[in-house]
Amino acid sequence: MSSADRMVAVVGPTASGKSSLSVQIASAFDAGEVINADSMQLYRGMDIGTAKPTEAERHGIVHHLFDVLDVTETASVADFQRWAREAINDCASRGTTPVMVGGSSLYVRAVVDRLDFPGTDPAVRQRWATELATRGAEAMHAELAARDPAAAAQILPTNDRRIVRALEVIELTGQPFTATMPGHDSIYDGLVMLGLDVPRDVLDARLTARVDQMWADGFVDEVRSLLPHGIEDSLTASRAIGYQQILAMFRGELSEDEAREATVTATRKFARRQDRLFHKDPRVHWLPYDADDLIDRALAIVSGHGGTQ
Repeated sequence: MSSADRMVAVVGPTASGKSSLSVQIASAFDAGEVINADSMQLYRGMDIGTAKPTEAERHGIVHHLFDVLDVTETASVADFQRWAREAINDCASRGTTPVMVGGSSLYVRAVVDRLDFPGTDPAVRQRWATELATRGAEAMHAELAARDPAAAAQILPTNDRRIVRALEVIELTGQPFTATMPGHDSIYDGLVMLGLDVPRDVLDARLTARVDQMWADGFVDEVRSLLPHGIEDSLTASRAIGYQQILAMFRGELSEDEAREATVTATRKFARRQDRLFHKDPRVHWLPYDADDLIDRALAIVSGHGGTQ
């Protein structure tokens, strides 16, 4: 397989080491570039709380789709799909290996699979948004669970926007929201998917340590610095894990200790959901996160793979 045909996706739960592995893979191929598939790392200024790789951690590798939005902007999965595919096509045109990295199954599959997004009806969406504002996200998530349990299992109860979108699609199409998801059939012949496997107890400990480190690195000050930029009024950025809890702390709804503990709890739930969804994808080659020869194993799979599994 030539470098122009090769595409790598590094997936797995938060704190599994995806960013580091993606940089190592891109470096190993000399002409590799990283493409972000984390919805919150799209935002400028949201660095500590999203574990966005620093310039030093990028080791000179070109990174796409980081810091492209202000916190007041909202991007749909369809927008991200278009941007990511443009970046992949750009890499291919230059003989560069694109290495996509991210923990969102929906975002990854939106890029690599034959996923077409249903249309929208502003009136229908507004009606569901109004109902959510009246009844609350928890009640509307329960409504979604009754209509499409599989969709509810994939969407966080706190993700207002995706709950509303799922209910809108169900009403417009007359089908479950999950019926719009394709099979595991990539549009890229040279796709290789690598997953980092972390035991549950180890992952929980790593997530707690990561949140503690974020606090030590100035996470609270980062969120405070985003207040003048409008994060409180944003539809998406304000709902990001950690940012949501710290904003609640600023409003006096949580103490700092409660905000940190709530961030740990929400991060663990999110990571388990990520892990569960990625393990449903038969194309993923799972590797132990702590293998001494992790990069060698990863490169052997990528180099020896002639197409999708």
